[in-house]
Amino acid sequence: MEIHFRGKQCVAIVLAAGRGTRMNSDIPKQYLPVKGKPVLYYALKAFQESFIDRIVLVTSLEDVEYCKKNMVEHFGFHKVSDVVAGGKERYHSVWKGLQAAGECDYIFIHDGARPFVTEEILKRAYDSVSEHDACVVGMPVKDTIKIADENGFADSTPKRDHVWMIQTPQVFTGRLIYDAYKTLIEKEKEILRRGIRITDDAMVVETFTDRKVKLVEGSYENIKITTPEDLQVAESFLARIYSD
Repeated sequence: MEIHFRGKQCVAIVLAAGRGTRMNSDIPKQYLPVKGKPVLYYALKAFQESFIDRIVLVTSLEDVEYCKKNMVEHFGFHKVSDVVAGGKERYHSVWKGLQAAGECDYIFIHDGARPFVTEEILKRAYDSVSEHDACVVGMPVKDTIKIADENGFADSTPKRDHVWMIQTPQVFTGRLIYDAYKTLIEKEKEILRRGIRITDDAMVVETFTDRKVKLVEGSYENIKITTPEDLQVAESFLARIYSD
């Protein structure tokens, strides 16, 4: 009999289907080595060693067998219950992951190119989703933000203490996020026709449900590996972590 964290079943969907065009590399960013191991390894390791019950890994169709053999089997990530092929857009990949996840209490959706998610972040997100049903990890911005007009001129300056940079995981009750994505997929043509670009999971919930999404403190180190410079930062973070 499984004993779930605080009596709730938690499933992580780890997204690793992106190609990472800004990395200027033939190797997708999630497989690039950092301290001798792929970026994706560190994200999966964090969930493997946490209270999460199961992990659904979503990758590109051509990488499914590679991930099964060289990530899941090689590193012994026994919590990975499914490795599934994603879709054209990020939201297609999340939908595939949700279908593989099945019924559960909470879904943690995480970008595989964010290697520095921690147990502390996951527990803060768990506490928040337990109370609010929907939350996203992020951090208040450090810099002043300008809103530009269509000609590239500064149009307005939002209050800095009201502006957050959003990270992952983004966490929801299983039924809430499944139903929101189901509606998105059903209305996809209409959404595209209206020129709406779905950028994250919180936006899906905000658009297709009446539920507000709580912001939860993550970490300034919970970076997404996007450019070659990010790899250098990741190397320095890991050097410090493993020297402590």
